[in-house]
Amino acid sequence: MLRIVLGTQLRRLREKRHITLDQAGNAIRASHSKVSRMENGRVSFRVRDVADLLTLYGVRDEKDRAPLLALVERANLPGWWHDYGDVLPTWFETYVSLEEAASVIRNYEVQFVPGLLQSEEYARAVVRLGFPDAPEDEVRRRVDLRMARQRILDGAQSPHLWAVLDEAVLRRPLGGAEVMRGQIDHILRMIRKPNVTVQIAPFSIGGHAAAGGPFSLLRFAQPDLPDIVYMEQLTSAVYLEKRTDVDRYLEVMERLCIEAEPASKTEDILLRMRDAL
Repeated sequence: MLRIVLGTQLRRLREKRHITLDQAGNAIRASHSKVSRMENGRVSFRVRDVADLLTLYGVRDEKDRAPLLALVERANLPGWWHDYGDVLPTWFETYVSLEEAASVIRNYEVQFVPGLLQSEEYARAVVRLGFPDAPEDEVRRRVDLRMARQRILDGAQSPHLWAVLDEAVLRRPLGGAEVMRGQIDHILRMIRKPNVTVQIAPFSIGGHAAAGGPFSLLRFAQPDLPDIVYMEQLTSAVYLEKRTDVDRYLEVMERLCIEAEPASKTEDILLRMRDAL
């Protein structure tokens, strides 16, 4: 998140001075593609490189340079999720860091309960499904990572999680009926939090706007961070931040929330589903 903020500020300074990526790359003895990756927050920063770029961009006053150089140090500090590097793929590490910084997280799911709402036993069943041959230690690490992610919902600056679940998510007894009952109880506890909203999209609505599949929308309080759409695949993920793409997914999410049952009915729906298991 901090890398994206710093990269955005560097790009604005460069464009304001009408300096090309090639010229910026020459100033730090690198290629234009490295500068582009820096501006997109995709690589770590060196203090020397940022200092040279600030000089090139005409930022010479120490009081203007100091905050940006200090941001380099902060941006390079590893997040808590680095402790799970053995089970955290690079393409998902990006999402975890963005999730940590988001002010609003909106999910639409068709197969699984979102990771931020999973009970420990349900999470174990999901991990076992995806990694059937993994040893128990690895399964435990993956479940621990998922549980650690959920701590963002309890902090002073917690994001608002707004999830829309297709009815199929709750009808599929992943891990067995007992695990699914525990999962539904867990969601019932979570929706009592003021920053958690859950809606159910019932089978009765037929086709709907989000028929293309599950996705997440992340919004940030920092003005330098654009909204991001995240779509997970089997061994990779897609991140969209182009305004036209994000607006399209936002429109789909809004329509889906209108078509789904209102959040005020979620508790009754979940209780009926739990009793039917």
